[in-house]
Amino acid sequence: MELVLEVEDPDAVTKSALGRIAGDAGMPEAERAHAEDAVTEDTAEALAYLVDPFDLVSEVPGVELQQASWSSERIDYDPDSPDWDLDEDDGDDDSDG
Repeated sequence: MELVLEVEDPDAVTKSALGRIAGDAGMPEAERAHAEDAVTEDTAEALAYLVDPFDLVSEVPGVELQQASWSSERIDYDPDSPDWDLDEDDGDDDSDG
């Protein structure tokens, strides 16, 4: 699975992530400070605090999440470019989906 997102309001994403961190009563204070710094410095980190990969697929019949990881990069996305053809094989020979 590959997902391309456009973050239209990075401040809103950061604010929401900070709210989630503040609302986590079980988070140790040292971890909270680290998490707050991370989401303030990087919108991708903020997004990672808001989106749980398990929640994305937990209700899909026949699918069990085995592993999830985050990576992000800033790109110049042009939906009209042939480089962004979603039906094109990305070279991954793993046909398990």
